[in-house]
Order: sequence, then structure tokens, then C-alpha cells
Amino acid sequence: MLSTLAAAMVVATASAEATNYAKSEGFVWTRKQEELQGIKTQFRKKVYRTQTADLPANFTWGNQNGVNMLTMSRNQHLPQYCGSCWAHGSVSALGDRIKINRIQAAQKAGKYESYGTDINLSVQHILNCAGVGSCHGGSVVGPYQWLKEISDSTGTGISYETSQPYMACSSESQEGFCPDADWTCSPTNVARTCSTFTSNGGACYALDKYPNATISDFGEVNGADDMAKEIMENGPIACGIDAVPLLKYQGGITSTPGDGIDHVISVVGWGNQGSTQYWIVRNSWGEYWGDMGYVYVEKGNNALNLESQCAYATLKTFTDPNFPCYEGGGNCRN
Repeated sequence: MLSTLAAAMVVATASAEATNYAKSEGFVWTRKQEELQGIKTQFRKKVYRTQTADLPANFTWGNQNGVNMLTMSRNQHLPQYCGSCWAHGSVSALGDRIKINRIQAAQKAGKYESYGTDINLSVQHILNCAGVGSCHGGSVVGPYQWLKEISDSTGTGISYETSQPYMACSSESQEGFCPDADWTCSPTNVARTCSTFTSNGGACYALDKYPNATISDFGEVNGADDMAKEIMENGPIACGIDAVPLLKYQGGITSTPGDGIDHVISVVGWGNQGSTQYWIVRNSWGEYWGDMGYVYVEKGNNALNLESQCAYATLKTFTDPNFPCYEGGGNCRN
């Protein structure tokens, strides 16, 4: 058993780590902070087809009869440090839902060889335009509220990463090259391409036609049973979590109680080890971290506060096939 002094040192160390993480990552916004930014609570009781008693012991979109329906793992901290977890979690979960939609449609049509290339959505578009967070933190549900608003008002949604790659910058960030560029929500910071080298007269241009994805609905969900039903019926979700116990995670199932919410991840399914069920959680710290970018969190007891604050989005449309722009974007320039 730890001595009183040793125990105090452990608590102090954990507290220091939490403080340092909070300073760098920027806490996930509280309800009050969300209200001040015009983000409305979107919790409503959904009716699911699945009954609690019928939930299986394990389910993951990472393996549906041998098919992986998940998109890539990401690293929010490159090319420089950025606390944009809130955008990564929502984008990854929505990207998964697009992939699930495409694969299920192909399977239904009997075209098992035609799943298509993964569609990865632009986190940078959210950082540039959504106004619901920055490199110093943001909202769990905010990205989906913004996306629903632009989906309804413009008919065009979040751009694909190939026309607005992740640069790990927001307008207030002083890290790396962030102060040297413009991160406002201009047309070139939504979707763009560059024609050729500047020495050859080239330039970068905004695109007025670009692949994008829209949503028809979004909301919040919490509690293990409803989270599992939402995931199984519709796809992965974005959730808040206490990240401090994960900073030095090296494997296994963590059952640590949560102490606040300061990070956002995506939950893609669940599994079981004996009588213990656990969530399968994809992080955005790169595949060098954890189990190739994943962590396993005990399910059913709100470990790490994972079952307290989650959000989902209902996919509406996504571009496939695209309008064929020229290599330099000449016929698609704003």
C-alpha cells in the first residue's frame, strides 16, 4: 500500500498532468460556453429498433463479416500541435457513416468488389469556418450543428480532405507556421487547388464546385444502452472523454472513473473480455499511440466519463461521382 506521502505525490503528479493537458488542449466546451456561442442542446429521446435485451456482447464496424467499414485513424498534432480533437471526433464518425452507407449499398446491389475509395472529410474546413472551436478546444456537438446549418442553407456541406487538407492551424494559434497564413473562412479556405509553380505563373484558387457531404439531422446521446443502439443501427458516434488517464496508455481495458471531460474521440463499437464489456474507441493521436490509435474503455459504468456526452449526425448526401474539374481547377474557380 502507498504511504501517505507517496499517495500525495501520485495525486499531485496526476493533477499536474491534468493541468498541463488542459492548458495545451483547451477543455471541451461546457454547456454554458456552448450557449454563449449559439450552440443549442440537442438531446431528445430516440426510438431505436433494437431492444436493450437484444444488444449483442460484441459489435464493431471495424469487422462486419470480415469487412472493415471504418475510415482512417488521424493525428491532430501534426504538422504542429493543435487541440482540435472536437473536430476530429465528429469528422471521423461521419466519415465512417459515409463508408458504411457505400459498402451496404454495394452489398445490397451484389457489387462486393465496388466498395469505392474511402472518403475522408476535411477537419481544416471546420477549423476555418465553423466557429465552434479552435486549436485550443471546442464543442462536442457544435460541428454537427454547423454542418446542419450550412447543409440546409446552401445545399453544400463539409468539403473532402483532398481539397482542404488538415494543417493543424486555427486563427489564434501561434504554433509552427500558423501565424504566417490566413485561416479565415474565405473561399480558398473551404476548397481549393493550385495550378502550377508560381515561377511558371501558377497560383492557388478557390473551387466553386467540390466534393462535399451534408447531413439531415444531428443530436446528442448518452448512456451505454442508447449509445450502443445508435452505433449498431446507424454508425460510430463522437463522445467526450477524460483524456488524462490516457496520456500514458499502453494497452488493456481502462476502467478509471472520469474527472471531467477534456477531449473528444469516436466510438466505433464494443467488445467483451470474459464478463467485462468495453468500448472500442478511436483516438486522434496517431497510430503510434495506444493500440494502433485505439483504446478500450470499460462499458456500462461511465468510465472516463465516456457515456456522458456523445453526438451523432444523420448522413444526407455525399458527392460520388464528382463534377470533373480541370487539373488546375480552371473550370471550377470561384
